[in-house]
Amino acid sequence: MSARKIIIDTDPGQDDAVAILLALASPELEVLGITAVAGNVPLALTQKNARIICELAGRPDMAVYAGCDAPLKRPLVTAEHVHGKTGLDGPDLPDPVMALADGHGVDFIIETLRTHDAGTVTLCPLGPLSNIATAFQKAPDIVNRVQEIVLMGGAYFAVGNITPTAEFNIYVDPEAADIVFKSGVNITVVPLDVTHKVLVTSARNDAFRAIGTPVGIAVAQMTDFFERFDKEKYGSLGAPLHDPCVTAYLIRPDLFGGRHINVEIETSSPLTLGMTVADWWGVTDRAPNATFLGDVDADGFFALLTDRLARL
Repeated sequence: MSARKIIIDTDPGQDDAVAILLALASPELEVLGITAVAGNVPLALTQKNARIICELAGRPDMAVYAGCDAPLKRPLVTAEHVHGKTGLDGPDLPDPVMALADGHGVDFIIETLRTHDAGTVTLCPLGPLSNIATAFQKAPDIVNRVQEIVLMGGAYFAVGNITPTAEFNIYVDPEAADIVFKSGVNITVVPLDVTHKVLVTSARNDAFRAIGTPVGIAVAQMTDFFERFDKEKYGSLGAPLHDPCVTAYLIRPDLFGGRHINVEIETSSPLTLGMTVADWWGVTDRAPNATFLGDVDADGFFALLTDRLARL
């Protein structure tokens, strides 16, 4: 079977970094390019961090593009309180030598979808959906060419992590999320309901460190850094690894479970802005538009992740 072609759209972020590393370590996936977006930290840092991670993985040949530096209609909200001032606080990684690819990330998404056969490229957004929505607005012809969108974002039973009802990625650019969820593309959502079940416990982090390579040690240092926030906030045994769940789903969908339901994005309420209103129980007549995941085999996830990181 040929590798699945993907574009990673990302705002690194330590967990984004691990998602990228997992993708680059997995022969089931062909990463066509990486597009950076403003989110966890501003664009100047997310595009830099994406290149740092590619070099850590031994892939300075990977094309990394800078995309949108702000949400469609709102001021940028960032998350340095979680990820640190650089977005990759924890390990001491060198500045990248590889250059940014020429051109805008949105244009790369458009041209890639136009160049490859329809239905052969999957979009993997790990941050706010600004780049994806902008591409859809700028080039409506590409929408029907997308194989699938597998995104990290939203929540239902786990409520919110940036407001009482909203998950960060969707909250930062709810208008972009609204465009994407109404696009008609086949969407799989990896929400907090799943990611809060894959916790980096001490034993799991020790397994990363025991790999003994620069990648394994850096990942352990990243999770050492950002777990302090989640442990304090949730009283959990470790930090949830949000974004690598997207990559893991592409490789091992059997590790996950969910439902095909209707998901709408709240864009106007001051109380619930950015909420993913998921009709989990089918109580409306709104047509299903997304597979909303709810379950994960956490041990299987960490076994996969540890095995693949050891290959880099």
